[in-house]
Amino acid sequence: MAASRLPPATLTLKQFIRRQQVLLLYRRILQTIRQVPNDSDRKYLKDWAREEFKRNKSATEEDTIRMMITQGNMQLKELEKSLALAKS
Repeated sequence: MAASRLPPATLTLKQFIRRQQVLLLYRRILQTIRQVPNDSDRKYLKDWAREEFKRNKSATEEDTIRMMITQGNMQLKELEKSLALAKS
């Protein structure tokens, strides 16, 4: 059987899609945090988000990653709701 021409560090399609989902979530969280009016709260949330993503950077288990994406989306929705209430 012929050896694969892909380098060993190449992501599978599933891994690539998960990576894109994580990056999209990260960008959406940071965009939402930019809307926080208080500077100290904004800095705290930004540092928190960065630390959470860095801490979980080495996760490889598919189910764990999927669960963290779901949890991150729920936290993002909560933040968006809080900002909407603060503006009203």
